[in-house]
Amino acid sequence: MASTGNHQEGITDALALLRAEHEHVRQLFARCAGLHGLEDAEEMMAELVDELCDALVTHTMLEEELFYPALRAASGDDELYDDAELEHAGARELISQLEVMYPGDEHFDATLAVLAEEIAHHIALEESEIFEQARAANVDLVELGHRLALRRAQLDDDLAAPPLAIDGAEPHEGRRTPPRAPD
Repeated sequence: MASTGNHQEGITDALALLRAEHEHVRQLFARCAGLHGLEDAEEMMAELVDELCDALVTHTMLEEELFYPALRAASGDDELYDDAELEHAGARELISQLEVMYPGDEHFDATLAVLAEEIAHHIALEESEIFEQARAANVDLVELGHRLALRRAQLDDDLAAPPLAIDGAEPHEGRRTPPRAPD
């Protein structure tokens, strides 16, 4: 996904592409869970969570820009897609919290756990109801998959671009700011 630079080559339709992304996200959550309790795992956890957050943000953008609008138009089911977009908004809120936290912070593990639960629920909803509706709708899933893959490539390129200096200030090396000194 986003930070790995891997594109879903050979994906034949939108559902296969999205299912592959769901599996990647599940694997990232599992890798995070596997780090709990290990010594010196904080740096690896921070990197994994950054990758996870990037993957989720990119994935939700793909769905909201292309996938949901195509299915909404074909099905006329606004409620299902409104609910899915609300779930995306909740995930983005948790992601924004994680992006400024460090592993070991007071609420880091709880925030990550809530995000994992919400994403697992959302994936289940998509892979059952939404994917079922996509199969039944009069949507060219191969063409939609191609559009999703093209947009994914654009987003991957955008995320890979180095940060810009703002007002002459140089961007810091990592994504997270250094920890504050204890009070």
